[in-house]
This record gives sequence, structure tokens and C-alpha cells, in this order.
Amino acid sequence: MSCRDNFLPLALETFRFQARNCQCYRQFLSHLGIEVNRVRAISEIPFLPIQFFKSHKILSTSRSVERIFYSSGTSGTQRSQHHVADLSTYEESYARGFAQFYGSIQDYTILALLPSYLEREGSSLVYMVNDLIQKSKKPASGFYLNNFEQLKEKLSSLDARGEKVLLIGVSFALLNFVERHPLCLKHTLVMETGGMKGKRKEMVREELHARLKKGFGVQQIHSEYGMTELLSQAYSKGAGLFRTPPWMQVQIRDPQNPFDRLPVGKSGGIDVIDLANRDSCSFIATQDLGKMHTDGSFEILGRFDDSELRGCNLMLG
Repeated sequence: MSCRDNFLPLALETFRFQARNCQCYRQFLSHLGIEVNRVRAISEIPFLPIQFFKSHKILSTSRSVERIFYSSGTSGTQRSQHHVADLSTYEESYARGFAQFYGSIQDYTILALLPSYLEREGSSLVYMVNDLIQKSKKPASGFYLNNFEQLKEKLSSLDARGEKVLLIGVSFALLNFVERHPLCLKHTLVMETGGMKGKRKEMVREELHARLKKGFGVQQIHSEYGMTELLSQAYSKGAGLFRTPPWMQVQIRDPQNPFDRLPVGKSGGIDVIDLANRDSCSFIATQDLGKMHTDGSFEILGRFDDSELRGCNLMLG
């Protein structure tokens, strides 16, 4: 992990390292006929379709794996697995990323509308939030998924005292909570981590954020963009406009030709470079749909369904 000025040489060095050491990525590049030593620009680096994390062990190191994170998935579906050889790299990435966008974690009481650590031991998001809760060193910080009454009392009392609070939760849980307990918060950041996960009907971001803003009485809804297969997160402080830490970069690919990059303002598939993911694969073609803005921020517009995944299927074929 380093600053944006060094991003290109670090990305190229990481690409060559993973092309040598990650068996799945090496085979993928070979299938595409890529001559690794001739790659000189990020635009020439193929991105591994994220679906491979469901069927292959994506690992670029011979060291033993410290933890395997699993995607949530729905019942009956195959879940992604992320083999993490060095948990300290993940911890450094999310701690530094949070500090860049929000300052010291010890300034916040963190309330999580998420499954507890024991309930979802394989979740990278729960692992991160659990660790941030510990690092906050605030006695009120904790998980409150099924205890809405206690959460309402805690939010109200902390906010009334003027304490900085971060309420972080999955979209369906935040909606369920606020429909039962509307509030008017003045010192609390509300952050959604995406998706209804089959719990409620999917809705566009504008509708979701409008309902959450009204329910919590806040001006903006913050968002976290991360996934099981990554070790870094992007954050939005409002309007669904995300920014990345210096060691992470997002590009937009043409859905019909995954090797073509789209210009600012055009919608396509989101490709992520995560240099913290050195022991796995740093170049991932996601199933998310988005677009870049002129100020360097990006927006999530939704997800491809199977019929729209022709570009990814070209790479998988």
C-alpha cells in the first residue's frame, strides 16, 4: 500500500508477481494469450472475473492461510471464498482507509446493525466492523442487529449528548429499524453497506437513501463499498459518490468487450485494482455496474444479471 504517485509501477510489479505465483490467474492469462513481460500499462492488464473466487483457490503465496472469508450468498448458491494469508494486511488496509475518510476511529462510538462476529464468523465485513468496534475503545460500541429497542435508546442518548456515532448496517436492517423507530439525529453518521440480500425488495439508491434520510433525520447517507474478494473499501459521504484510498483504483469496462475501458460518464462493469490484495489477486472484474465522474469519484448503478454478463462470459469461455 502506498500513495497514488507510485500506483502504476506498484500495479505493474503486483501484476507480474501474481501472474507468476497465482495458478488460477496464470492459467487465465495463458488462456488469453497474454505475454506478461510485454504489459506496460494498467489498461493492458486483464482483470480476473470475480466468479473464479467461487470455483478456484485464488492465492499468490505459498504461506499458510490465516483465514478464509466467505460471501454471504443465498441458500443453495455457491459462495465466494477469499483465502487470506496475512490478516494484518487486511487490518492495516481498512484501518488506514477509515482514517483517511473519517479520522481517528477512537473519535466514534460504533453501532453495528450487522450479524455479530459469532453469528457470521466467515464474513470479512463483520470481521472489519468487529475490529473497528474494539479499536474505538468506547463501551457503548457493539452489535445490535436483533435488539432494536436497545439500539434506539443508545442512539438517542449518545446523540443527545453530542457524541460522534457511526451507525453502520446492511440496507434491509437499517430500513427495518427506521420504519419502527424514526429518529432525528444530529451527531450520527448513518452508513449502509449495500444489498437487501433477499430480505426485502431491491430498490434504487435514491429511494433507499431518501427513506433512510427521512427516517433518521440526517442530511446524508454514507456508504461503504467492499466485498469478500477484496481487502480494501471505498467510501461515499453522500449522494452515492464513492472514493478510494490511494492503493485502490476503479475502472469501468465495456460490458460487451471486457478489455475495453469506458470514458467518464459511460456506464459499464466495475473493475477494481486493490494493491492490498497482493497475496490473492489485485485485478478483479466485478459484477457491479457503475460509472466514473470527472472529479474521480464513481457511482454504483446496480448489478449485472446473468443475461448481461456476456462480457464476463467471454473471459470465462
